[in-house]
Amino acid sequence: MKSPVQSSLLTRPSLLSRLRNWGDNSSWDEFHRLYRRFIQGLALRAGLNHTEAEDVVQDVMQNVAQRISEYEVRDNRGAFRRWLMNQTRWRIADKFRQRDRAAVRSERHLPVDGEGDFDALDNIADDNPVDEFWEIEWQKHVLDTAMERLARRVPAKHFQAFELYARQGWPVRRIASDLGINSATIYLISHRLTKQLRSEVERLRDYHG
Repeated sequence: MKSPVQSSLLTRPSLLSRLRNWGDNSSWDEFHRLYRRFIQGLALRAGLNHTEAEDVVQDVMQNVAQRISEYEVRDNRGAFRRWLMNQTRWRIADKFRQRDRAAVRSERHLPVDGEGDFDALDNIADDNPVDEFWEIEWQKHVLDTAMERLARRVPAKHFQAFELYARQGWPVRRIASDLGINSATIYLISHRLTKQLRSEVERLRDYHG
């Protein structure tokens, strides 16, 4: 019998199929929860402000809703992620074009062909949707999501000890004093949760592609 976590991680193709039903609110909530922060992070990394990044999230979600019926669910690893990245990249580019048009209106002149401040888009390659820019942001998203899932499954004090030791680099003696846990236990917690985190990251990578 699959665990709830394993089940949720193995249902992406059926989730994409369910998204074709606009009235399936639970599926859309799941999709929004899985991908919203990733899309927003890409927009912020590209150089948009928070308001513009939120607009990108809404635009991408709306576009997915409009086009999901045309998307053919495939077994190809990463196919949907590449499709979603393209949708996001185009919406980000639209925001920079809007900035450029607004600047033109305020300065009351037309730009020369090819002129315009698109420097922040240099990392967004039109011919390679899975370039370094996207991949770094995606791996951050996977790690953050894995940490959140791990935090829900283990005792709060154990997760806090792991976070302080493994991610923030606190000395074991200080953690032991602050949390009331002996040093040996902290080492054991760190070893066990590191293995669980790695497993969670791998499951997420297999799930999302």
